[in-house]
Parts: sequence; C-alpha cells; structure tokens
Amino acid sequence: MKGLKTFYICSECQYKTPKWMGKCPNCGAWNSFVEDVEEAPATASAPAPRRVSMIPTGEHRTVRFEELEIPEYLRQITGLGELDRVLGGGLVSGSVVLLSGEPGIGKSTLLMQICDALGDTRRVLYVSGEESGGQLKLRAKRLGIVGKNLYILTETNIEKILQEADKTKPDVIIIDSIQTVYSSGVNSTPGSVTQVKEAALTLINKAKGEGTSVIMVGHVNKEGSIAGPKVLEHMVDAVLYFEGERQQAYRIIRAIKNRYGPTNEIGVFEMTDRGLEEVENPSEMLLAGRPRSISGNCAVCTIEGTRPLIAEIQALVTQTAFPAPRRTTNGIDYNRMCLIIAVLEKRLGLKFWQNDVYLNVVGGLRLDEPASDVSVAMALISSMTDRVVPDDLIAIGELGLAGECRAVSNLEQRVREAARLGFAQAVVPFRNLEKRKPDIPGIRLIPIKGIYETLNLLQKQE
Repeated sequence: MKGLKTFYICSECQYKTPKWMGKCPNCGAWNSFVEDVEEAPATASAPAPRRVSMIPTGEHRTVRFEELEIPEYLRQITGLGELDRVLGGGLVSGSVVLLSGEPGIGKSTLLMQICDALGDTRRVLYVSGEESGGQLKLRAKRLGIVGKNLYILTETNIEKILQEADKTKPDVIIIDSIQTVYSSGVNSTPGSVTQVKEAALTLINKAKGEGTSVIMVGHVNKEGSIAGPKVLEHMVDAVLYFEGERQQAYRIIRAIKNRYGPTNEIGVFEMTDRGLEEVENPSEMLLAGRPRSISGNCAVCTIEGTRPLIAEIQALVTQTAFPAPRRTTNGIDYNRMCLIIAVLEKRLGLKFWQNDVYLNVVGGLRLDEPASDVSVAMALISSMTDRVVPDDLIAIGELGLAGECRAVSNLEQRVREAARLGFAQAVVPFRNLEKRKPDIPGIRLIPIKGIYETLNLLQKQE
C-alpha cells in the first residue's frame, strides 16, 4: 500500500529501528527484531483505525477506593484436576489464559480434552487456524470425545471470528493459535508484533466486556519463550507453560503468571494413547525406579507453588580425558551447579577440576529454588568419593559461599511429605530448628550448620 513504511521492532522491549539488527541496543537481546509495517497517517478519506481497549465499557471513571467492591469470580471446572489446581480452582469467567509450549508437546490434545468437560455445562467455541475440522474430528475420535456443546470454526480473521462468536454466544473461546490470527485493519503479516497485539486486545476486550473466558495458544521461539511481543504476557490474566520432553511420557503445566491464583503452581500429566492423564502423586512418579545403594544419588524436597515435590538428583563425576573438564546439567541451572562445585573445591578440597561432572534431575523436573543446594552437593560428594547417601535420607538446605547451610521456607511441609513417602532421615538447616523443632513421627531430623557435616553421613561403598 502506498505510503507505508517498513521498520523492525524488538519483540522483547518494543525498540524500533529502520533496519534489521542482530542485537537490540536497548535491551541487549539477540535475534529479537521482527519486521513490521508502520500505519499510514489518518486523513479525511482514510481515518485512523479503531483502537481497542482492555478496560470494559462503563469503567472509565474515577472511583473512590472505599467504594470498590470485591467481585465474586465464577469458576468453571475443566475436568482435569491438575489443570484446575494450576488455574487456582478452575477457569474464571471473563479471564484470558495464554497457554504455550513446544510443538507436539500436547497443547491441542489438552484443549480438546477440557472441551469435553466444559461442554457439559458451557458452550465452547474452538477456533483453529492451523488444523481443519476433519483433523480435529479425528483427534476427538482418538481421545473418545463426544463434543457436546462444542462448536468448531476454522478461521484466522479476527473480525469474522467475532461475528461467529456473536452468533454462537459461547461461554468459552479457544484460539489455536494467536500467532495465526490477523486483523484486516492492520497492514502487516499474521504473526507480526502489531497483529498479535491487536488480535489479543480484541479478544481481551470481548472477554472483559461479556464475561467470556478465552484460552489462547501461543507458539514458542527457539529460546523457549513465547513468540511475539513480550507485552502479550502482561496483557493476559494467566500464563501457562506446557513443559516436558516429547520422548518422555510425562508433561508439566507451570503457571508463570496468574491473577486469580498462586504462581509457580504445577500440574503433572502422563501422555498416553488415550490422551493426557493426571498424575495425582507426582513424588511417587519421580521416585519410581530409583536405584538403591548407588553413589551419586540424593533425594530433595522442593516446593512448587503450594505443593511439595520430592525429586531425585543424580550426579556422575568421572576422570576427564580433555584439557578442560566437561560440565553438563539437566534440570538445574548450570551456573548454580558451577557455584556449588566451586564451594566444594574451596571448602572441602575436592578436585573437581580434574573430573567431568554430569548432573541430572530425574523425571524432567526443573529445580529453581536454592533449597536443593545441599542435596546437589551431597550427590556430587557421593559420586566423587564413591560413598553412598543412605537410601532413606533426604537433604534440604541452601548453601552459602562459605559452605554454611542457610535456612529455607516451609520446612515442616517438606519434611511431612518426605515422611509420607518413607524417608527416615532428613538433613535440614540448623537455623530452621532454633526457634521451633517440628515433631513429625517416623522421621529423624539431622540439623547441620555447614557442608562439612555431611561427610559423616555418607556410607562407604562395599
């Protein structure tokens, strides 16, 4: 179109530049610039396009804080208890949820399954911009889904989608995916920053104005973050990440943002030939097949949202054949592992610089909180010295650079979960027991002040 100018915009910080750049000079992100088209200035013959607001009509006025009332949010059960847990108790009417994940991880399968449960009491409109109606019908047949009160629309134009929604009057709208939806009033290709933002704003306005729940599927880029503008995550009410390896059977849904419930809550599923099935006891799943009396193995209890999870940490320390030893980690931050290794070298005199180190968290779980430091250190010491951590022992605590063990939160909740799964000993920070020592039957608490005291807990390999 005549008069339009092309520019490039950073998907991380919205920085604009007339030419493509490898690195954003504003935020420092690499390969974050995407091409977009600048809108033509408004004239008498071509007025400016209509701007969509996220705030419902009638709320654009100043109100005293004392006059505000706390609304009662109506929640809809999705039929999957693990997903309801992550959402904070169910899908809130009028909320907008963004679900993202790797291709083939099971996003469409999950959405098709919740359509079957929501259809019992609600009317659902499933908008697909990537698959035909026949493909959706084939998946539903494989999953055994009847599709009561489920309406399918294969369309990518947001104006036509809203027209069909006004006719159908659904309670829930599912968009698969938001990167394929475009607006006729925006002069750029589908999936661009402007198109994604405009389509999302339109759907959010409909959700807030009419009380319709909207679930949008978002693609991810090669770095694992949601493709498109970063502001998309700020606009929606909840952001859910669908994690897991396609080669493994287990999948994890993690809430990164949730305005109606706790954040960092997770739900665990198992992918079967009948679709996704809930894993009601993830700790038992993560510990299934755990080897006995093997060095380099230690259990840890981490808190994911409101749920305590017991995971298995495995370490393998072998003599290196390279000038620079290898460091490989899966499920734990690489820099955190290097920090713990540096503490063990300095404080205990262990020669990790002569060995390759491989660290793994079993089950595809990712441990982000520092409370797993002591468990990681014990697994590394065990593999290095070939001494076994007792099978009935679990380690909890954060390590400082001086080798001291620092206090952690929710200790009693962690220890109770360990006792429930049969652990008889728990290594805990000494500072957690200074004020109050929890009395939990069936498990003995072993307080430690530093990493030095863990050496006496290891058993010689026979």
